Amino acid sequence: MEKLVIIDSCMRPESRTRRILDAAKEALSSRYDIESIDVNEAALPPLTPKSLAERSSGIVPEATAALARKIAAADRIIIAAPFWDMSFPAALKAFFENMSLYGVTFTDNGQTCTGLCRCKKVMYIMNIPTGSTREQGSTYLQALSSLWGLGEITTVAAWNLDYLSPEEVDEKLADASSLAKAIAVSF
Repeated sequence: MEKLVIIDSCMRPESRTRRILDAAKEALSSRYDIESIDVNEAALPPLTPKSLAERSSGIVPEATAALARKIAAADRIIIAAPFWDMSFPAALKAFFENMSLYGVTFTDNGQTCTGLCRCKKVMYIMNIPTGSTREQGSTYLQALSSLWGLGEITTVAAWNLDYLSPEEVDEKLADASSLAKAIAVSF
């Protein structure tokens, strides 16, 4: 069975983004061995001059390296992240910094970087439309995909939820969940 890694950076227990994630997860559970990584639980710190120097010397915490190996070995990845300060939560950015490990998620040939991940498809679940000048998360993920070799990124978004009635929010979440399930068919 192929491996699906879910990178969950939802911030609230009642997360609307997680509701869409749950629908996607349900649709994919019969076809994939699923492992979830809770970014908030992992609580990886951003790189500092000290941790960068350690990393450059080959010192990487084993728990961090193990997470990076899981991502590199995944056949598919889902990233669930709320829209947060024009992108996604800082905890997710710090997580990605820690996962960018030379020899695990990418390498280079002396002229350019090459991805080492075997993932062919990524589903990015968020809550603002891509292409908006206020949304920078999807462009970051495209760049990260290029570095790590992640493959095609498909975005599922339910947006403008903060300005709707509860009934309208439920309708938009149902639509986004249906889209996630439809994408899951060929994911």
